[in-house]
Amino acid sequence: MALIFTNEKCIGCNKCIHVCSCMGANIFTVKNGKNRIEVDEKKCIACGACIDACEHNAREFKDDTNHFFNDLKRGANISVLVAPALKANYPDIYKNILGALKKMGVNHIISVSFGADITTWGYLNYIKEYDFKGGISQPCPAVVGYIERYLPKLIPKLFPVQSPLMCAAIYVKKYMGIKDKLAFISPCIAKKMEIDDPNNENYVNYNVTFSHLIDYMKKHNIKGEEYTDEIEYGLGSIYPLPGGLKQNVQWFLGDDIFIRQMEGEKRMYHYLEQNEYNIANNRVKYLFVDALNCESGCIYGTGIESSKLNNDNNLSSLIDIKEQSKKNGIRSAWSKKLKPAQRLKRLNKQFSKLNLNDFIRKYTDYSKQCQYHIPNDTELNRIFLDMGKEKEERKINCSCCGYETCHDMAVAIYNHFSHKNNCIYYIKKQVEEEQLKTLQQAEDIKKQKEELLYAVEKINDEFSGLYVSVDQMSKENDANAEETSGISGEMQVVSDFCKSLENSIVEISTLLQELNNNNEEVVSISSQTNLLALNASIEATRAGTAGKGFSAVASFIKELADKSKKTVIESSESQCRIEEAILNIQKDAQKLIEIVNKINDRTHSLASSTEEIAVSVSSIIEVSEIIKKKLKVLTQ
Repeated sequence: MALIFTNEKCIGCNKCIHVCSCMGANIFTVKNGKNRIEVDEKKCIACGACIDACEHNAREFKDDTNHFFNDLKRGANISVLVAPALKANYPDIYKNILGALKKMGVNHIISVSFGADITTWGYLNYIKEYDFKGGISQPCPAVVGYIERYLPKLIPKLFPVQSPLMCAAIYVKKYMGIKDKLAFISPCIAKKMEIDDPNNENYVNYNVTFSHLIDYMKKHNIKGEEYTDEIEYGLGSIYPLPGGLKQNVQWFLGDDIFIRQMEGEKRMYHYLEQNEYNIANNRVKYLFVDALNCESGCIYGTGIESSKLNNDNNLSSLIDIKEQSKKNGIRSAWSKKLKPAQRLKRLNKQFSKLNLNDFIRKYTDYSKQCQYHIPNDTELNRIFLDMGKEKEERKINCSCCGYETCHDMAVAIYNHFSHKNNCIYYIKKQVEEEQLKTLQQAEDIKKQKEELLYAVEKINDEFSGLYVSVDQMSKENDANAEETSGISGEMQVVSDFCKSLENSIVEISTLLQELNNNNEEVVSISSQTNLLALNASIEATRAGTAGKGFSAVASFIKELADKSKKTVIESSESQCRIEEAILNIQKDAQKLIEIVNKINDRTHSLASSTEEIAVSVSSIIEVSEIIKKKLKVLTQ
């Protein structure tokens, strides 16, 4: 399972695709007839953008919170490293949280702010010793993950100095001699990648995010007395701020030092991509890039409680912590009274026993697992034509599919990251074509109805002729009275046949009503389909890059299109049955004519039983009148 994964609440709205910076990390699929966006763990950098963007709570992440507490319960020796953002997010209960951890069995509690001070020291010394300029900071694991996977040419420009977390862990292990397992109390989902990175030699064992930690403590009613950090720290406490590393370095080198500051998911990665060549070839004028994935820094990281995201209290608390970290004396590297060069001298003295090489790390090129193919012009043209997109339609760029351009969408389709059914323009065009077919079917049904009415009118005319014949037979019967028994038998056949014919007419009436209903429904569906297609188009335009609401519109369009097909099929079947009924009536009418002719022939030689014959003739006339009335109804 990926570090960030999709649950069953996903509706396939494409917002996660839109905010993702990594081609192929989010894959459009159809599961059980439902659109769904899955995560490819090899391509995902755990930036958390999709979690923030998802309005359906369809994205979750995993960490080590349960594993951490279970190991504590079993008596494992564990110490914790606490991110400075914890104090900023929970200033009032920060010490109580530490006390609760202590109560649960944690041995040591050390602030990663101290590790950040070591990182600052490491950066300054590495720059000086190796004349390392134009580099990219690496405290953010999402930034590191992106470069390792998508911009491998920039790997040499990543600072090889460890992050504050790893610097704290290495210090605890190598300089304090603590053998415990280490847990990181973390604001960041992506820190799990850093912890599990083989290059980091298993220094840290657990990533325990703020949100899961607080949830666990609330659920199990874990409380504790106040407890404090075990090691004093300086301005490393402001690393969670955007530009926090920059401020630390300028504290020691002066504000004149130009350090490029960049943060914010897509903005960050677009910048690195667009400036890859210049950065890789030392064609930049800044000392380094202070890069963070999260736009508002680690105090609003991906692993904090959602209630803390739009709250300035976090920022205010961290500013207070920053001022508290500055000293009034002149013996500290964090003295407000010293000049930058003097502070640097104090910092080097404070960490004089540290070996820089202990805090150096390596990186791994994972770009092969993230490669995708760019289709050539012929392949692109084939994809676009399959989507019904001519030249101008290939630049619609509505972004409802999640991709910024139609070209990117085509690339995604080519690499099986997406499908043409995820394009609202393609679906809209399919609906329009379906609508035209439905309208044509409605027109065909209308013509068939007219033909049917014409056939009924012809039957009516034929029965009018039958009535005349029967009337004539009645008149001739007065003059002929022979062969009464034979005529009586024939009269019974005529009577039975008239009943059969009446049933056929009833069936025609019923089928005709069905046809009318179907015709009305098809016309109604056509109107609705047209309106819905228009709404889908409007929705695509209004949605812009978010693609909000498209999934629901597309779903209704599909449902309506299917209903149109079903209705047409039912209408066609009904029409076949009507045609069959008409043929039967025609056959029956022919039989009736034959019988009447026989009666007519026989009546010429009849000489007796006048009254019985008259009664039979009256029966024929009565049934014929009924048939004529029903035919009249059908023709109206």
